[in-house]
Amino acid sequence: MSTTTPAPYQYVALRCVPRVEREEFINVGVVLYCPDRSFLGSLSLVDDARLAALAPALDAAAVRAALASVEAVCRGEAHAAFGVGQRATAYGTREAKDDQGTRFGLLKAPRSTVIQPGPVHGGLTTDPGRTLERLLESLVG
Repeated sequence: MSTTTPAPYQYVALRCVPRVEREEFINVGVVLYCPDRSFLGSLSLVDDARLAALAPALDAAAVRAALASVEAVCRGEAHAAFGVGQRATAYGTREAKDDQGTRFGLLKAPRSTVIQPGPVHGGLTTDPGRTLERLLESLVG
C-alpha cells in the first residue's frame, strides 16, 4: 500500500482512573495501531496539576512508570515471554504469538487499574506517527 493512500487505524485513549469506584478520570495518553503501516505506538502526557486536582495523593511517578510500560509493550520490549507457548481459549488452546496486533489487543483490553484504555475508535491516516501526535494533542492536552 502506498504511503499516500490512507490506511485504517484504531486507537484508544489511556485514562488515569485513581479511584475505580468513582469512575472519574483524565486522559493521559494514546495508543495507535495501524496494521497496514506496521505501526503500533503510544504517546503520553501527564499534567501534574490536573492529576493533583483529581487525586492529590496519587503518585505521578507511578503513573508515568505505567505509561512507560505501555510504550515498552508497543515497541515489543516488555513481556518477552508473552509470545512463547500456548494460550488457553474458550475453544481449546492456540499458539500464542507476539505481534503488533496481539500487543494492541492486550493494551486495549478493559481492566480495573489506575491506567485504563477507553473505547476503541478508528480512522484513516497516511502518517500514523503524526496522527498519534495529533490525537495526543486533541485528547490529552
